[in-house]
Amino acid sequence: MYQFIEKKKFWYSFSAGLCFLSVLALVVWGLKLGIDFTGGSLLEVSYSKERPSIQLVQESLAELGLESLLIQPSGDREYILRFEDVDDASHQEVLEKLNTLAQVVDPENKFSELRFEAIGPIIGKELKSKSLQSIILVLIFIVAYIAYAFRKVSKPVSAWKYGLTAIIALVHDILIITGIFAALGYFLGIEINTLFVTALLTIMGFSVHDTIVTFDRTRENLFKNQDKDFSEIVNISIHQTLLRSINTSVSTLLVLLAIYFLGGESIKNFILALILGIVVGTYSSIFLASPMLTSWHKKS
Repeated sequence: MYQFIEKKKFWYSFSAGLCFLSVLALVVWGLKLGIDFTGGSLLEVSYSKERPSIQLVQESLAELGLESLLIQPSGDREYILRFEDVDDASHQEVLEKLNTLAQVVDPENKFSELRFEAIGPIIGKELKSKSLQSIILVLIFIVAYIAYAFRKVSKPVSAWKYGLTAIIALVHDILIITGIFAALGYFLGIEINTLFVTALLTIMGFSVHDTIVTFDRTRENLFKNQDKDFSEIVNISIHQTLLRSINTSVSTLLVLLAIYFLGGESIKNFILALILGIVVGTYSSIFLASPMLTSWHKKS
């Protein structure tokens, strides 16, 4: 039987290293915020035959002096354009330029606008604030729920420590994911939006669910194996739930990978965040959360 608890110092060091790199990435590069948070315009267009090159689109729209212009291919004949918040007149000018390009590529090429979204800076700030509030609120409810669910467990670790341990594991997961996206934003220009916040909330739910399953088995084994040491009971509990955790994570990852490679371009970053979150969340549930309970016990 593998001794998860005896190797906890290694896992603590590994997690601390990942968290340090994540904080460093956030401090040095920061998150590349999308128009959901900064305000701006998003335009998705399609061409019936062949879309013009990105360079040609940039050169054509350069005459309009659009700030923060970002052109992202979507599908085989679509583009997603992000730029500053513009009025209706500027919006129509952009459409005219793109329509002209369609004829340049092919006289029979037809241009169509799929969607146009405009978000003002005030709404962007409000979304940023609401997103942060929702994450904090979820953390508070998770602590309260776990403390209540484990209220009859007072020895050798108090009920509130189960909740606090789960929160530390969640913060670990969220910090690593945001750090990865800070690096992706710097090197690949990947922006975060409200879908990213949705992914974080989903990751928190998945991760804490996995952690609670192991904690619940530990609670059961405390009553069944009162003659054994607490560290040994926790190690047994991890082994009893290990296969279930891995099977659940792998089956979920298979679905997400299929969506990532076969799904639409607009949800790829959302799916990527979920994939990374499930991997990190499964790791923290097994190698971080439960060993931390034994550290609480040893300290007390």
